[in-house]
Amino acid sequence: MRPVEEFRYLVLAAQREGNRLLSQALKPLGVTASQAEVIRVLQDRQPLPLNGLGDLLVCETGNSPSRLVERLVAAGLVHRETSPHDRRHIELTLTPQGTDLARQITEIEEGLYSSIDAMTAGADLTQINDFLRAFVADLPAGQALARRATP
Repeated sequence: MRPVEEFRYLVLAAQREGNRLLSQALKPLGVTASQAEVIRVLQDRQPLPLNGLGDLLVCETGNSPSRLVERLVAAGLVHRETSPHDRRHIELTLTPQGTDLARQITEIEEGLYSSIDAMTAGADLTQINDFLRAFVADLPAGQALARRATP
């Protein structure tokens, strides 16, 4: 196997395993990893317009995660309000139930990060992160992540 091929599959395997662990931990809360990402982004940045939310998501491509948001609205976790001045402008905020769930998701994420910290103890992740950041810099998911890194 060529080193670049192994790299590709190692990134894929790490992503899948990380997502599997997160999904298992989120299952008792009744949300998917993608829904949890929406909730956490709203927790950190609300209120957000729908397209502004889409600009910050790594789990979705494009900038209008309408179906994902609709499920969260139907579940009573996200409040969706149309601007009285511009009906095309939809603003999203967490409901009290969504805020409570966001706290639980944060705890689950912190547990996952603690596990990763333990597995990488003594390793300098700076070089790996710098490389991966450069690798995805011009791609939609990388751009979304870069936007999230700046307040």
